Amino acid sequence: MSANTRRQPTGDCDVPSGTGQATSSAGTPAGGATAAVHESGRSARRFWSARRIPAAIVALLSVAGMGLLLYDVVSVRADQPGMSWRRRLAEELATRPLHDIWMIVGAAVAMALGLLLFLLAVTPGLRRVLPMRQPTGIARTVEVHAGLDRHAAALNLRDRAVRVSGVQSARVDFGRRKVRARAQAHFRDLNEVHADLDAALSEAVTNLGLARKPTLDVRVRRPKKG
Repeated sequence: MSANTRRQPTGDCDVPSGTGQATSSAGTPAGGATAAVHESGRSARRFWSARRIPAAIVALLSVAGMGLLLYDVVSVRADQPGMSWRRRLAEELATRPLHDIWMIVGAAVAMALGLLLFLLAVTPGLRRVLPMRQPTGIARTVEVHAGLDRHAAALNLRDRAVRVSGVQSARVDFGRRKVRARAQAHFRDLNEVHADLDAALSEAVTNLGLARKPTLDVRVRRPKKG
């Protein structure tokens, strides 16, 4: 997820861009429930997707296939000829060797679909929701399972970035394990802007209270001339 914004330019210069890696500097929230959230608490679980669309597709295809086979069985039991496609399929499966190209392709497709369904069943999904840390020292929080949308987190950091003195525009890409912040500085020294921006975003990331704090990559450069 990403977010970007831009201030009205107040100046323009052609200075080589500066880059830098972030160093985590955590600000300490003050008092109460906020402080308890930032203590090392229990590891939060990821959110699981309901997978409604894949489940509905599989269910519809299964019902359609079973209904078709049931209709064919009933027709045969009623002394009616079976469906031609079923007879042809049974004949092909009985006569084609295992090394036939169509047998291999069919087996590969079936294996790929089965692997896809298996991965959907064992992976959580909902990658856009970041689990938050379980608060400690607060009563009745065992059943709390909070999450933060990645786009909302990116907007929060972007708004914090553009409040840093010297930042003209900023873009924040919030991943599950890494946050990339790209900013343009239209005045002040690049190193000073980078240091202030890194400190501000490190504090903002800490204050989000995520179960796994992502690493921060901050880069600042001058806007292109013209």
